[in-house]
Amino acid sequence: PDESVTGSFASFIHGARPEHLSQTVRQRSKRMILDSIGVGLVGSTTRVFDIALRYCRLYSSVAVSSVYGKPGVKLSPTLAAFTNGVATHSMDFDDTWHPATHPSGAVLPALLAASQMLPPNTKPNGLEFLLAFNVGLEVQGRLMHFSTEAHDIPKRFHPPSVVGTLGSAAATAKLLSLSSAQCCHALGIAASLAGAPMANAATQAKPLHVGNATRLGLEAALLAARGMEANPLILDDIPGCSGFSAFYSVYHPKPLSAPGEHHQFLLEKQDIAFKRFPAHLGMHWVVDAALSVRNLFVNYAGSFSPSLIRTIVLKIPVSKYINRPFPSSEHQARHSFQFNACAALLDGEVGLGSFSESSIQRQELRELLGKVVVEHPEDNVANFDKMYGEVALLLHSGDMLTGKCDTFYGHWRKPLSKESLLKKFRSNASHVLPEEKIEAIITLVDNLENLSDSSQL
Repeated sequence: PDESVTGSFASFIHGARPEHLSQTVRQRSKRMILDSIGVGLVGSTTRVFDIALRYCRLYSSVAVSSVYGKPGVKLSPTLAAFTNGVATHSMDFDDTWHPATHPSGAVLPALLAASQMLPPNTKPNGLEFLLAFNVGLEVQGRLMHFSTEAHDIPKRFHPPSVVGTLGSAAATAKLLSLSSAQCCHALGIAASLAGAPMANAATQAKPLHVGNATRLGLEAALLAARGMEANPLILDDIPGCSGFSAFYSVYHPKPLSAPGEHHQFLLEKQDIAFKRFPAHLGMHWVVDAALSVRNLFVNYAGSFSPSLIRTIVLKIPVSKYINRPFPSSEHQARHSFQFNACAALLDGEVGLGSFSESSIQRQELRELLGKVVVEHPEDNVANFDKMYGEVALLLHSGDMLTGKCDTFYGHWRKPLSKESLLKKFRSNASHVLPEEKIEAIITLVDNLENLSDSSQL
């Protein structure tokens, strides 16, 4: 096992040290932590979060860990992780990586809950917290690169429910200072707790995928810490015996090099995508394309007049679960190319209010949706690193106006500025926190390496 793929991952988790994190990795991961907290706070205002919280309060006998947006409410560590994971993904507002997954929401809630769980004299400091967070990211990213299938928008398993569960287990194992053997078993246990089908996308069940990933990864690490064992070759490709390969049709695992001067964290090489509005990442291409063509239309006609439009042509990749012509719920709308394009055209923006029931059911929006025609160009692949969005307006006059987006603002190729990220965080957090607490969180995260007790987060 020590020379296996799984063994190399366990050795990496156990052996990673704060000095292995470059300044770039530290800064990028702190941006992720701040954004994820803000997304979780605004997510605590949603109905699906309330359902999850009411469920968890049935089992709050060891209530030591805090809940997003609910001062004074505490749950057991695993249920707090679950509830906060649900909050993070409740609006599909959380960060996204490539290959496609939502890395922060699957890891951060587990670490926040575990930090509060530990006795006062053993609580991790901020630098140890930051290291554990990055270990969880690295494990997720490396696992995603084992499969060519994982590089495209998924069809079978929702990625955070798969790699996120193991990332949470790895991060928590690091925070708890488990041995290399225990880290190995934590990954094996987590693999037995992982996986959720894509059919539940665009429903209230989808946020449970992230909630379960962070909770079950935490549970896997806690079980391993207490002596539970699992297959020590769970990540290896063993003919005739599916391990982690069960989640992917094409699977080619590689050992993870030891942390040190010859290892470069994936976050060093590729930044993260932060969303400007709460919807599936693919929507950000069509919204920016729609806003571009809307500006052309206003210059052409003097104002936005839907009656002048005969047809709206969307050129998008083939991805069934986000091709929804007439969404009827907020979760369906967050996963609809058609809705997001039309909302951007009609309102000149997409934001929190775009997904309210009253906004979704507007007659003028439904009329625009009725004009949409979808095309799937062969060069527009379902891959977050290669796809594009194009919106063309065919007018009754015979003229055609076109807007196209190859890289939206917030993509890892075009990262949000510090000002934009702080504006998003302040806006999200303001739904549940006063200004002084919002600024205190910003300061804490910005100086995380110097924090003596990470449970202060």
